[in-house]
Parts: sequence; C-alpha cells; structure tokens
Amino acid sequence: MRVLFIGDVVGISGQTAIKQFLPLIKQYYRPQLTIANGENIADGRGITEKLYKWLLAQGIDCVTLGNHAWDNREIHQFIASATCLVRPLNLPSKTVGKGVHYIRINQSEVAIVNVLGNVFMGASQDVFQVLDAQLEGIRKRTPLILVDVHAEATSEKQAIAHFLDGRVSAVLGTHTHVQTADARILPKGTAYVTDVGMTGAMDGIIGFRKEDVIQRFVTQMPTRLEQKISDDVALSGAVVDLDCKTGRALKITSLYITRQTVAQLSK
Repeated sequence: MRVLFIGDVVGISGQTAIKQFLPLIKQYYRPQLTIANGENIADGRGITEKLYKWLLAQGIDCVTLGNHAWDNREIHQFIASATCLVRPLNLPSKTVGKGVHYIRINQSEVAIVNVLGNVFMGASQDVFQVLDAQLEGIRKRTPLILVDVHAEATSEKQAIAHFLDGRVSAVLGTHTHVQTADARILPKGTAYVTDVGMTGAMDGIIGFRKEDVIQRFVTQMPTRLEQKISDDVALSGAVVDLDCKTGRALKITSLYITRQTVAQLSK
C-alpha cells in the first residue's frame, strides 16, 4: 500500500499548493491513501468546516490536526460529525472529536493516529503513556498504523519513533514546518521522518509574513503573525510504501514539490 502524507497546509497559499500540485503528485505516485495535516489551513490558524470539506473534495482521505486545532472556534460546531478529522489522541478523554481514524483501503484497514508532543507545547497527557495504552487495541484491528506526531522538539519526535519502532507502520513528524533530511526505515520496520515540512508560501517564514516574524524576534514584543499569501508555493510531505500483511514500512520518500520540480514529475 502506498500512502501520501502532506505536511501542515498553511492558509491560502497552502490551498494554492494543493490545487496546483496534488493532482500531478497523485498521478505520478498513485497513492491508495492520502492524508494531510490541516490545523493551519484557515488563515494559518485552525480549520473551518468549509475548508475541511474542501480538502476532502481535493482528494484528501483524512485530515489530522495539532496544537492549533481549536484556534478557529467554528471547529466546535462540526468536529463531532467530521468522520475523517483526527485531533490529538493525548488530549483529555472527554475532549470532543477522535484521536484515531480507521479507514478501509481495498482489503486492508488503516489506523491514522494524531498525537501532541509534551516538550515546549501546551498541556496534554503524557504522549508515551497514552500511545502505550492505546496501541494494543489498535493493533488488534490492524497492523497498518500511521502516527502524525505534532511536536516541537526533534529529540522527542525521535524518542517517540524509537519507542514505537516495530509497533506502528510510520511515525511522521509535523508542527515545525521545516522539512528534515532524515527520512528512513528504523531497525524494526517503522518509517520515520522528524518533520515532513509545510505546504504553503515559500517566500515567508514557516508560512507567515517575514516582516511579522522578524519584528517579533527583533523587538521581543507580541506581534500578530499574518499568513503569507503568494503564488510561489511548495507542497511538502512524504510517500510511504507499506506491507499490508505485516504493517512494516518498505520505503519512505520525502517530497518537496515546487514549480521547478513539477517539470520533473511531468516527464
């Protein structure tokens, strides 16, 4: 089975990248399952029902979230009925929404899990304890398990990956918006990359206007970050090939698609 995972879709520019590049990527790689992190799609903050449905209409099968899941209040009105939307699993048990989504692809069932890191992030339950407690039940249903680790600290992401090695199919890092060059298969068969990167404006800083981000660093004063709107966009992510019987990863390839690289896929 081939899975396409798309990194944090940021605002209007992220939507532009999806429209421009996703059809070609699907044509070239032919994934059976496509997942996108959508916690920044609404002007860089949260997600709306309209944009959630828009992602599904573009060919996304499941949308994961993160620490900005609740930034747009509208989510409270639709998350309970959004069957393909996954919020972090390690939030309190009474939090609305679900932390695991099961989807059937041909004869196989895939579990898609979203978790928050604990280091440098907002309050959440211990990610290691929650994963350890939930994995047994998930593995009884399927060996095909994909984990979106939405976390700040690279060392924590690596620790989670090695903690889960051999128990899940892939650990894919999100949140920092900067793609890392460490995509690999871990010793026990789990695909891993510290961060898949973001989908949005290239001429900005993690999807936001450079001026706003620089001002915050230079002045050390609170500065509202506005999304960078541009047609010069990139789509970042990863393609993972899985063995449907064992759940082990066979291959992982990082993607960084721009106008310059599109020509190569078109050949």
